[in-house]
Amino acid sequence: MKCMPERPGHCYRYFDTPAYTRKEYIRGIPGLKITKFDFGDPKGNFPVKLTLVPLEAGQVRHNALEAARVIVTKRLSTELGEKGYYLKVRVYPHHVLRENKMMAFAGADRLQDGMRKSFGKPAGTAARLKALQPIMDLYVAEDKKDVAKAALELARSKIPMPTRIIEGS
Repeated sequence: MKCMPERPGHCYRYFDTPAYTRKEYIRGIPGLKITKFDFGDPKGNFPVKLTLVPLEAGQVRHNALEAARVIVTKRLSTELGEKGYYLKVRVYPHHVLRENKMMAFAGADRLQDGMRKSFGKPAGTAARLKALQPIMDLYVAEDKKDVAKAALELARSKIPMPTRIIEGS
């Protein structure tokens, strides 16, 4: 699927090829932006569980996951403190994204047309998601549910597909 220029953040949202995950055979993979997947107090007693899930299948790049994680942890640690919540990022970006580098300067269209079916070089990683697969789980106290929902609403804006917040046990 081609990326539309007016929506550059959605270039890698859909996938139509098999996963490219054999990292032992691939050289030059950029490092992951997201390195920690658990935040807050994992041993705390938090009865409310909120889950961020996508409504359709797609891919989420590692930098989008990191942006969503940062905005949730920053909001929750300022409002609830470091021990007032537990956040777990449930997906891992296994899929290696490839990009066919093109010349991008004035007159490049006369110099290079690109190649059909070109393989490309590693440009980043992404997590492939199914519909309703949990992206992140957030555990909070009963009276802090509104703060947690507001934090996950901020994270929804960082994910490049329609998402929903589900409350469950």
